[in-house]
Amino acid sequence: MPYIIVGLGNPGAEYENTRHNVGRIVLEAIRKEFAKGDEGEFKFNKKINAQVAEGKVWKEKVQFIAPETFMNNSGKSVGSLVKSAKAAEHLIIIYDDFNLPLGRMKISFNRSSGGHNGLESIIKAVKTEGFVRFRIGTAPEKANGDAKVPHGDDKVLKFILGPLKDDEIKELKKVSKKAIEAVEMLIKESREKAMSVYNAG
Repeated sequence: MPYIIVGLGNPGAEYENTRHNVGRIVLEAIRKEFAKGDEGEFKFNKKINAQVAEGKVWKEKVQFIAPETFMNNSGKSVGSLVKSAKAAEHLIIIYDDFNLPLGRMKISFNRSSGGHNGLESIIKAVKTEGFVRFRIGTAPEKANGDAKVPHGDDKVLKFILGPLKDDEIKELKKVSKKAIEAVEMLIKESREKAMSVYNAG
């Protein structure tokens, strides 16, 4: 059973470098690391309405999926690939989280959506919360290390759909390297080991 790694975001050039597309940005870094040759390039799959590429992490086959639906409908692409609770255990969802400071990454398993609409759509589609998530922080960091979280629907929307600044992109590249290492550890060793190592910092 192949692993499926999904990067959440919105399709279209206008959303490409926004904070809400951080999941797709990190997915692209992981794909470039592990997907080689013609099969490793993204190709549009009409059946699931997603960009799909294939590769290998350690000895395991992996599919890289970037849904071409808007964020709130991400489950439409993922649900057609994951049809059982057992299959969901091989699912990794990467997405933005403005409750975490930029530069942080948290790995979790079998948790609620936390109010993230893309994740909520996937939970409904696959009918389980039993899959891995990589939460990628997007918020500025306060002096005490907490996230400076935007409040109010308008401010949240403006923030998550706002473009990433140059220094934020640099920080995201560092996080992407950690995500690459964490994916390899999770598949080669265990998700518990990956959570223990990469949730510590």
